[in-house]
Amino acid sequence: MRREARSIRKEAFVRAGEDAAAAITRHGIAFAGRPAPAIVSGFFPIGDEIDPGSLMRRLLGEGYRLCLPIMEGKGKPLIFRAWSPGDPMGEAAWGIREPLPEAPVLDPDIVLGPLLAFDAKGYRLGYGGGFYDRTLARLRALKPVVSIGLAFDEQRVDAVPYGDYDERLDWILTPSGPLKCRTQ
Repeated sequence: MRREARSIRKEAFVRAGEDAAAAITRHGIAFAGRPAPAIVSGFFPIGDEIDPGSLMRRLLGEGYRLCLPIMEGKGKPLIFRAWSPGDPMGEAAWGIREPLPEAPVLDPDIVLGPLLAFDAKGYRLGYGGGFYDRTLARLRALKPVVSIGLAFDEQRVDAVPYGDYDERLDWILTPSGPLKCRTQ
């Protein structure tokens, strides 16, 4: 399923990558019900993931605080460090750019995340490392958190396989607009 999902995402990115980023920026995240100065975690895109950079710049302009994920090792949840455009960055595994260790650690109120496929119930197919599942479980044990997957419309599937450890997304933001995930 991951191989097919990667192919679908790659085709969507080639067809509409820049337009998709502009569309999600226009939609914003007001639908999530968490106004500024909430803390929003974004991500630096890898390959054919939708680039949330312009959305994050919009959110900063609206008064949101921003942070980016940091991988601390296999099997561990992500942590988040404060970030603003122009901050110095380091490079981690897979070419992922991360804030430097001096940046303060934050626990986001809204988590934006990449994915390979999603379904209407909010299950996401990721890369198989479980980072976002562990992270959402950790954050949800601390406070209410809104999770939003960023995806091309073409990435929707009928059902994503899931286990007891999989954390569902609250919303999916696609170029067509936000989709509230069903709870049943």
